Amino acid sequence: MSRLNKHSPLHSVIGRISQFRRRRFTGALLLLVSLLFTGAAYAAIAPSANADNGTSAADQIAQGKALFLVSCSFCHGQNGEGVTTTDGKNIGPSLVGTGAAAADFQVRTGRMPLQQSGPQGAYHKRVVFSDTEIKALAAYVASFGAGPAIPSDAAVNAENSWSTDQKDAMIQLGGKVFLTNCTACHNFTGAGGAMPNGAIAPNILNDDTRTIMEALLTGPGPMPNFSDGNLSLKEKQAVAAFVHAQRDQTNYGGSDLLSAGPVAEGLMAWTIGIGSMVGFAIWIAAHTTRTNKKKDA
Repeated sequence: MSRLNKHSPLHSVIGRISQFRRRRFTGALLLLVSLLFTGAAYAAIAPSANADNGTSAADQIAQGKALFLVSCSFCHGQNGEGVTTTDGKNIGPSLVGTGAAAADFQVRTGRMPLQQSGPQGAYHKRVVFSDTEIKALAAYVASFGAGPAIPSDAAVNAENSWSTDQKDAMIQLGGKVFLTNCTACHNFTGAGGAMPNGAIAPNILNDDTRTIMEALLTGPGPMPNFSDGNLSLKEKQAVAAFVHAQRDQTNYGGSDLLSAGPVAEGLMAWTIGIGSMVGFAIWIAAHTTRTNKKKDA
């Protein structure tokens, strides 16, 4: 077979095809090398990022443990298992399974560390830990076992994105949930009141959304807890919206007597109403006596 002339048309076509194949092969090779390089770089960087996150979480838990041992372990034990005396008296309950939400609620509102014993000890007081320390304590308590997590910022601040109609609907929903589950202790306005055995249902009108949601999740003290299976996230947000609506509404009936309920109203009725009647009767008796003395004289 004779060799092709390099100037022949067929030779030119074959050359262009070969050049085209070389360009395709070169492009595919470059793409493959780029992918391999990218994968290798990600594999090198990703583990270190995960390690950094793990170290950060471990450091936070370690900081929380140090704070817990100093401020909480006397009542709750070094590992949150609770403390019981030899005669069976429970000094502090177990925190296993209470979750980060319970620790955040108790410490952020100043209820813990407990400053006095008794049912009224776990109430609003001065907060003794910084925000960083509270997060560390919550992380350490969460490490004891699975439990409710702290509500996310998106869930807490959802009310800010509601339209007027959405907010009104949520307040109505929250009112239904609140009247069904909360009024027995916190009364109809959320102002709280006296409870059996010396306990007090706190006034929740000034509590923020996060505090109300954490209280519903964890059930502090004698209060029952409402998991997301009992009350959905939307219903918890609605309860907070209802409470804030009670706080912000105008009281057209005059003084609300601290919204303390029938006890305060009855006390005011006796003090002012009956007291005024008794005082008026005494004044009449005294005035009559002076008038009779003048007549006798």
